Amino acid sequence: MDGIRHELNRLGLFGIAGIGLGAMALAMLISPLPDTLCWGSLAAGVWVLAWRQTSLRLPLNRATPDSPLYPSLGSANRLTLLRGYLIALSAGFLLLPDRNPWLPWLPAFFYSVAAILDRVDGFVARRSGQSTLLGAALDTVFDAMGLLIAPLLAVMSGKTHWSYLSVSLAYYVFHLGLRQRQRQGRPVYPLQPNTLRRTLAGFQMGYVAVVLWPPFEAAVTVPAGVGFMLPLLLGFLVDWGVVSGRIDAQQPRTKALFDRLQHLCHHGCQPLLRALCAACLLYALAGNTASLSFLALAGTSALSILGGVAARIGALTLILLIALHPDPVINSQAFLPLLLCTIWVMLLGSGRGSLWQGDSDWVERHDGAA
Repeated sequence: MDGIRHELNRLGLFGIAGIGLGAMALAMLISPLPDTLCWGSLAAGVWVLAWRQTSLRLPLNRATPDSPLYPSLGSANRLTLLRGYLIALSAGFLLLPDRNPWLPWLPAFFYSVAAILDRVDGFVARRSGQSTLLGAALDTVFDAMGLLIAPLLAVMSGKTHWSYLSVSLAYYVFHLGLRQRQRQGRPVYPLQPNTLRRTLAGFQMGYVAVVLWPPFEAAVTVPAGVGFMLPLLLGFLVDWGVVSGRIDAQQPRTKALFDRLQHLCHHGCQPLLRALCAACLLYALAGNTASLSFLALAGTSALSILGGVAARIGALTLILLIALHPDPVINSQAFLPLLLCTIWVMLLGSGRGSLWQGDSDWVERHDGAA
C-alpha cells in the first residue's frame, strides 16, 4: 500500500506543477495574470479533490474484494487519473473571463480528451489483465465530476440550457438519496446490469464535449440538450424506483413488463424513429436552398438511418452536419422533431429491420474484453 500511495503522491505533485506551468503560459500568451491565477487556483483545487478521492479508494486497487492489492496503480488507473486531471484543467476556465477568441478551444480540447480516455482506460485495463475495483470506482467519480464541470462551462458559454444541469445533479441526488436510506436503516435494492445505462452516460459526455467546441451553433446545441437529457433522467427515475423498492425488479410481473417495453421499443419505437428522421429531413429541406455537399451528406446519413445500416453513425453524422450548418433546416417546423428523432436513434439504436448494426455492437461492448 505504501508504494501505491507514494506513486499517487508523486502524480499529485506533478499535476500541481503542471497547473503552475500552465498558469504561467496562459499569463504570457492569452490572459492577464490575475485571471490565470484564478484559473490555476480552481484547477488545483479540483485536482486535489480528484487526488483525494483516489487516495481514499486505494484499498480497492485489486481485481476482486478477496484478491491481493496490486503493487502499482497500473496503466489503466493512471489513464483514469489523467482523466481527472484533464477535468480539473477544464474546471479552471469557469473562473477565466473569455477575453481571447482562442480561449474556449482549450476547455473543449481538455474535456474531449478526457471523454475519449473514458473508453481507452477500460480497454487498457482489460487488455493488460489488470481491471480493478479502483478503476471502476474512479470511473464513476470522474464521470460525475466531468458532467458537473463541463455542463457549467457549456451553460456559461450559451451552448446549452441551464436545465441540462439536472443531468449533473441527478447523480449526486441519487447517491445522496441512497445514503439517506442507509442512515435511516431502510433497504436499498441492487440494480441489475444494464448496457443502456452505460451507453446513455457515455453519450452525455460526448454531447457536452462537442458543444464546448466554438464552431458548433448554439441554435442547435441548446435544443439538442433536451434530446440527450430526457432519456437519462427517465433512466434515473426508473433506477431510483428499483433501488428504493418502489419497483420490484425481481417480481415476475415487473420482469415481464420490462421485457414487453424492450420488445415494443425494439420492434416499434426504434424503427418508427428511423422513418421519422428521414421524413422530417425531407420536409425540412423541401423548398430550401442547400449546397450540394450538404444535400449529399444529409441524404447519405438519412439513407443510413432509414435502412438501419450503421444508423447510429448516420445519426451522429447528421447531427454534427446540422450543428455546423443549421441554415438549410433550422427555420423549418420539422427542425425540432428532426433533431430529437435523430438523437434518439443515436442513443437507443436502430431496432428491428436494420440491415447492419455493427456500430451498436461497438457502442455496447466493453473494449478489450476477450
